[in-house]
Amino acid sequence: MTPIITCLLDERYELAEGLIWDELTNHLFFCDILKKQIHAMHWVTKEVTSWDFPKVVGSFGICKDGRLVVAMKDEIILFDTATKMYDTLAQIEPDNPRTRLNDGKVGPDGAFWVGTMDDISPRTPIGSLYRVTLDGTTTKIATDIRTSNGLAWSPDTKIMYHSDTGSGEVFAYDFDRDFGAVSNRRTFLQLDNTVGRPDGATTDTDANYWSAGVSAGNLNCFAPDGQLIRSIAMPVPRPTIPCFAGPNLNTLVVASLRPGGDPELLKQAPKSGGLFAMDVEHKGLPTFRFG
Repeated sequence: MTPIITCLLDERYELAEGLIWDELTNHLFFCDILKKQIHAMHWVTKEVTSWDFPKVVGSFGICKDGRLVVAMKDEIILFDTATKMYDTLAQIEPDNPRTRLNDGKVGPDGAFWVGTMDDISPRTPIGSLYRVTLDGTTTKIATDIRTSNGLAWSPDTKIMYHSDTGSGEVFAYDFDRDFGAVSNRRTFLQLDNTVGRPDGATTDTDANYWSAGVSAGNLNCFAPDGQLIRSIAMPVPRPTIPCFAGPNLNTLVVASLRPGGDPELLKQAPKSGGLFAMDVEHKGLPTFRFG
C-alpha cells in the first residue's frame, strides 16, 4: 500500500540533512548544511529552535550529556545548546580546500562516524570515512570516496552500512561494537539514477536499509539481502535522508533540499526544502549517543 505523505514542516531549507530523533526531549533535530544551522522541532507543537554556526554543518550527533557533537566543515566540535559555546574536539582535512565533512552519525560504540566529500564538481574520489572518539582520537577507516553518506547500523549492531553517492555504491562492514572496529568490507548495493543514488539512510527493526534516492526523487527500502522491497516516490525531487521519529518510532520523516540551480524543478515542487512524514509498517531504532 502506498503511504500517505504529508508535509511535516513547510519551510524552505537550502539543504536539510542529518535527521535525528531525541526521545528524551521529544524533538526532531536536523541541520541545514548550506545555511550553517542546526534546528530542533518539538514533535507536538512543531515549534523550531535554531542555532547558527560559523561554518557549514555537514552532520551532528547527540552526546550523553546533552551537548551536540558537530561536523563543522573541517573540524569536530562539542556544542552546548544552552550557552551556544563550543570546544574543538578534532580537525579533519583542514589543509584540503576541496573537501568538507558530510554525513555522520554516532554509532553503537559511542563514537562519531563521519565522512568527507569533494565539495567541487565534478567530484573526485578524495573523501574519506573517519571514527572520532570523545577524547578526540581520530581514525581513518576508508578512502577513495566522492561523497561520504548513508551511515546506518543493523538492529543487532553487527553490520555497518556506508555509501558513496558519487559512485552509487553502498558498502557493508562487519561491525564490532565492543572495539568500534570494522572489517570485511563488501558492496551491498550498486545504485544509479533509476532508483536514485544513495544519500542519507537509516535502518528499521526488521533490518531493512532505507536510502534517500536523491537523484530520482525516491525513498528506497532494501531487505538485508539487498533486494529492493519498495521505492516510494516523494513529492519533491531531491530527498536527502530518512529517519524514524515520534514517541513510538513509527513515523518515517524525510528531509529534502532545494535544487537552486534548476528553476523548473522548483516550479514543479515548490515545497522542496521541507520535511515530509509518512506512516509505514516498520519501526525505527533508538538513537545512539556520543561518549
